[in-house]
Amino acid sequence: MTTFSKALGVVMFLGGVLAACGGGAKVGDACTTSGSTDECESGAVCVSNASTTPVCLKSCTQASDCASTEDCNGVSGSSAKACRPKDEAKK
Repeated sequence: MTTFSKALGVVMFLGGVLAACGGGAKVGDACTTSGSTDECESGAVCVSNASTTPVCLKSCTQASDCASTEDCNGVSGSSAKACRPKDEAKK
C-alpha cells in the first residue's frame, strides 16, 4: 500500500466520521448556549427561556419561515431569530 493510498484511506475515514457526527443536536434537542448555532443542526439555533433547558429551534428571518402556530422572534445573546410557539413568544 502506497503512502498516497494510506492517506486517502485516512481522509475518507475522517470524512465519514465528520458526516456521521456533523450537524449537532436536532430541532427540539437540548443544547447549552443560547444563541449558538454550533450546537444545533444546520438551520437551527440554541434558544433558552426562563422555564426550560435550552433547546434547538428552527432558525427564521420572518414569520412565514415558521409554522402557523409559531412566531419568528429574536434569540437572547445573538442576532439570530427562531420559530417559537406563539404562546411562548408572548412571555
